[in-house]
Amino acid sequence: MLLGEIAEVKTGLVLSRKKAEVDYEVQATYDLLTLKNITEDGVIQTDSFDQFKSNDILDDHYFTSKGDVLMRLSQPNMAVYIDEEKSGLLIPSYFAILKVHHSDFLPQYVAWYLNSDKVKKELERSQAGSRIPSMNQNVMNGLPIAKLSLDKQKALVDMWKLHLREKTLYQQLIKEKEQWFKGISNFIINGTLEEETV
Repeated sequence: MLLGEIAEVKTGLVLSRKKAEVDYEVQATYDLLTLKNITEDGVIQTDSFDQFKSNDILDDHYFTSKGDVLMRLSQPNMAVYIDEEKSGLLIPSYFAILKVHHSDFLPQYVAWYLNSDKVKKELERSQAGSRIPSMNQNVMNGLPIAKLSLDKQKALVDMWKLHLREKTLYQQLIKEKEQWFKGISNFIINGTLEEETV
């Protein structure tokens, strides 16, 4: 099946149209999702969000809501699943918003599938020859999505979550080992220097 058959695809807000230029124009301030908030694994980092000062009260459809899948429109293309704690973020126009409406597809599976090597190669092929590779709604709607049983989709999503958790723990372990090594090497160097000066 094609992505356009299982999901409604829209783009986020063109920020320049609603940006308040001076303080007295500000009608509302929103947490803005930016490219720096998304990891290469398709996970939103919630450390800090940019603040967007709007000259208008914005419609709900420009904000993330549970079950949405966001897709970065420029390379590297990356899809992100929105869970409850990531809802309410303002979506800029460099993301497509996918609302999966087909009951045979889990939104988490769609996000995982859009991040697969197969889809990335398809996107590279469709964007070949462009000076600034980016995709439009037509390209998005035409992306093929493999239909699996819901049980298999759920199994893939669970495996993906486990893989990401293991990867995060592994990266944490590497950081801790780096700190441990620096501490030990400083101790040895400082200890050696003290012995030489005695």
